[in-house]
Amino acid sequence: MTEASEAVLPLPDVCLAALRLRQKEQQATKERAGDLWTESDLVFTTRFGTPVEPRNFTREFDRRCERAGIRRIRVHDTRHTCASLLAALDVHPRIAMQILRHSEIAVTMEVYTHVPFADTRRALRKLGEALGRGSQKKGEKSQQEGEDMDGRPES
Repeated sequence: MTEASEAVLPLPDVCLAALRLRQKEQQATKERAGDLWTESDLVFTTRFGTPVEPRNFTREFDRRCERAGIRRIRVHDTRHTCASLLAALDVHPRIAMQILRHSEIAVTMEVYTHVPFADTRRALRKLGEALGRGSQKKGEKSQQEGEDMDGRPES
């Protein structure tokens, strides 16, 4: 582990709220378990305080994806989702690298960050418009908003 991977990372408010809720739920579970509870410093445990088996965690993750009506992905792929969301929010790549705890920016940008095709088209259209401004004849209009690079309506 590197020094950076152990550095403190501030959590968004939504994460803090979820962890506080989990703490209350776990306290209630602990009281129900009584003497059967195994004390630990784990946040997510079984109903008896023991560690959750990885396969059980994955099954529960899959159930929650289904209930939420979203496509099922591997738990590890949530890191890719985080990287892509940070890119879509225009978070500087170096900051995304720190959040994801990567030691090299190339890993963040080349392996973890996936840019949606619509964003690529939008960027190319903006580039085309910027490059075309100097070469447009008077009276010509740039690519219309709502059309793709071939003049077809965007979907």
